[in-house]
Amino acid sequence: MSSTSDIAVVICHGSYHTPAPYMPLVESLKVAGIDAYCPQLPTADLAKLNVGDTNNPDFDRGAPEEGYPQGPEDMDAVLGELNSLILEQGKKVLIIGHSSGGWVATEAARPELQRKTRKDQGLTGGIIGILYIGAFIIPVGESVNSFFQPKDGSFVVPPFLEFHKPGVAGLATPKNPENFFFNDLDPKVAQQYIAGLTASPILTTKLSNNAYAALPCAYMILEGDMTLPKEYQENMVALQAQKTGDFILYRCAAGHSPHLSWIDGTVGTIQEFIKKIEG
Repeated sequence: MSSTSDIAVVICHGSYHTPAPYMPLVESLKVAGIDAYCPQLPTADLAKLNVGDTNNPDFDRGAPEEGYPQGPEDMDAVLGELNSLILEQGKKVLIIGHSSGGWVATEAARPELQRKTRKDQGLTGGIIGILYIGAFIIPVGESVNSFFQPKDGSFVVPPFLEFHKPGVAGLATPKNPENFFFNDLDPKVAQQYIAGLTASPILTTKLSNNAYAALPCAYMILEGDMTLPKEYQENMVALQAQKTGDFILYRCAAGHSPHLSWIDGTVGTIQEFIKKIEG
């Protein structure tokens, strides 16, 4: 179903993923009349991670000569979609950040692309808000890595990851994703998506864009999430809300991948948030 809506959604996916697990949500949004896009982020793109044959990757090869992709490359991938939708088509855009994609969503919501800025310039379209779904809420001046790691310089490996050679300077891949990422999916369905998971380096780019203060922000707390427990999600939101104001909160019982296990509910949440923004 093609959309005649002037609103589009851009999804910033999580680490270790391709857009494939987000396609059921993308298609359901299109059926609901909302164009949706999920660009591949370079930090999770095997073709950019020096793994050799991407169909039989070797995660022990170390970084490519130019280094692993980081935040700027991810942001550029999202900006490619935003520029097309906003600058060329005049669309209003809701950005969605899932998991580590929360950093990308925040950084990519540039002031010059926000609806208020464009409206003040007599232009149409622009970013209307950010919806975080089980996502990292990273403070300005911190990276994903610096925010989650101890401040004493030690390194804690999350239980859902394993690192390959040369350790934390190399690539991480998901560990027990059937429990951490897809715990509320049918096991056979989960295996289909596990087969498509990739790898990522640690994410060290510091957030520079304070979109939290400039845009309506909402957070969908995943109460069944085994990767980021709901208390951690709630604490991240509360910490940022102290600085830039309250988030609109939504809740669901889903695990870390509601884009697969709670598709209709996720579409409904997106629609509700857009309705709140549009008044």
